[in-house]
Amino acid sequence: DASSVASSYSIDLRQAISEFLPRSGLPLFSGNSKIRWVPRMLVVAAILMIWDGAEMITDRFESARDAVRAMWPTRRQPGCSYGGFMKALVRASPRILPVLVPELRRHVQRQAQRASADCWRIGRWVVFGVDGSRIECPMTAANENAFGTAGKNKTGPQQFLTTMFHVATGLIWDYRRGDARSSERSHLLEMLDTLPAQALLVADAGFTGYEVFRRIIAGNRSFLIRVGANVSLLTRLGWVCERSGNVVYLWPDKAQKKQMPPLALRLITIPGKGGKRMHLLTNVMDADLLSDQQAEAIYRKRWGIELVYRSMKQTMGHRRMRCDAPANAAVELDWAVIGLWMLGLLSVSRIIESGGSPYEWSVASSLRAVRRTIRAAVPRSSRRPAPSLGEALVAARRDGYTRHGSKKSRHWPHKKREKPPGTPRARNATELEIQFAATLRPREQAA
Repeated sequence: DASSVASSYSIDLRQAISEFLPRSGLPLFSGNSKIRWVPRMLVVAAILMIWDGAEMITDRFESARDAVRAMWPTRRQPGCSYGGFMKALVRASPRILPVLVPELRRHVQRQAQRASADCWRIGRWVVFGVDGSRIECPMTAANENAFGTAGKNKTGPQQFLTTMFHVATGLIWDYRRGDARSSERSHLLEMLDTLPAQALLVADAGFTGYEVFRRIIAGNRSFLIRVGANVSLLTRLGWVCERSGNVVYLWPDKAQKKQMPPLALRLITIPGKGGKRMHLLTNVMDADLLSDQQAEAIYRKRWGIELVYRSMKQTMGHRRMRCDAPANAAVELDWAVIGLWMLGLLSVSRIIESGGSPYEWSVASSLRAVRRTIRAAVPRSSRRPAPSLGEALVAARRDGYTRHGSKKSRHWPHKKREKPPGTPRARNATELEIQFAATLRPREQAA
């Protein structure tokens, strides 16, 4: 009958999600009878809300709650208030996310290695891409005070999201969020320790800088980063053996004043259409380990991070957060990333099991699949009864509270149009710089 069919769908959905959740740290029980949202139900409901396609966030909550009730029909039923759910999610997320995120990372590696060696590595490298993007938030005064507007005219409150992804599978690896003026470089430095050995980090011109490069090199990892006119390089410093003509040095004045050594790098110039050229910097000095052709092919795979943001903003409908309160908008963005991450793991794991490639994953198709399953998992008898048309029309009234300001938007965000990064500036090292570098060499060798 219909209830047994719905039960099979709810079990399938519960098992699929639970496969990628940590086995401990997300209990289904609570010793406190006042707690209506236990951690596991809270996590599943948050993910289902992200997958839901309803325009109103309260409608998403009702659908997710019905599905959670169908998944665990014999457990204590969760609360029916959206406000209570958000309070519980805001309170619990700082404890849940540090448990959940490392588990999702382990599953990314596990799924990639299940497929083939080529699915985890590209050649000899485990390649990761990173980039940042701003996420719009409702134009409330509270959001503007909490998140800021990135200092630009006619922009609303925004959060800044920096995402790292595993290039060979296209799956998210880690992320950081902050207010509108957050630094994507700082976010990257926070995520460096999550990278495995033999990792190669690929990024655009926004991630250049002496400190960023120094920290990556100090962690015994490699990078391939595009550079432009915002970078000044030295040549003929003599710090390393310069057998090839593409050895350059990054040694800004601040590093020299602090008596920090120059960074010896390799500049790769890739010709493009119309005489335009793309410039990449790497700390892999040996072309046998990373040829110019391999570097170009790997860098062009960085576009996968654009697919991550397009999937979250456009396909899943999270271009703009819906929560008016800053604390709620912050956790909404957290779970938007987790929802896309989980959707990717669900889909890629099944594709790999069938002998396919992760590159075949369609976010839109997998989203339609889970939405159909969520609807089928909830028997009609378990859904919240809809009011009659008359009752609904009687309740369809304007809000009755006293408004203290205009509803007119204070700003209207404009799409940014960034210029290409240009050509890095390079000059020969001066005699003084060559002599100073020579004085630092004994100390660097001793270290």
